[in-house]
Amino acid sequence: NYPLYIKAASAENELKFYYTVHTSLDVIEEKVNNVGKNANELRELYLGLLYPTEDYKVYGYVTNTKIKFVIVVESSNTTLRDNEIRS
Repeated sequence: NYPLYIKAASAENELKFYYTVHTSLDVIEEKVNNVGKNANELRELYLGLLYPTEDYKVYGYVTNTKIKFVIVVESSNTTLRDNEIRS
């Protein structure tokens, strides 16, 4: 549960993104562990919106091998829909 790679469009807020990514990894762990309690449930790989902040929306995806992808987009970007982020 530590980031292997973080890429920001601009380097000015990179420290803020490190905090956001670490926080979202905790949210991903909660979601994955809660689904795993019931063996009959199929785990959805795309976790969707993990949490919104004032400036950003954070989305998550977990592979079958437990590799986690975190996408952080600006909240003001209204052109991106949930199904576009999923694909």
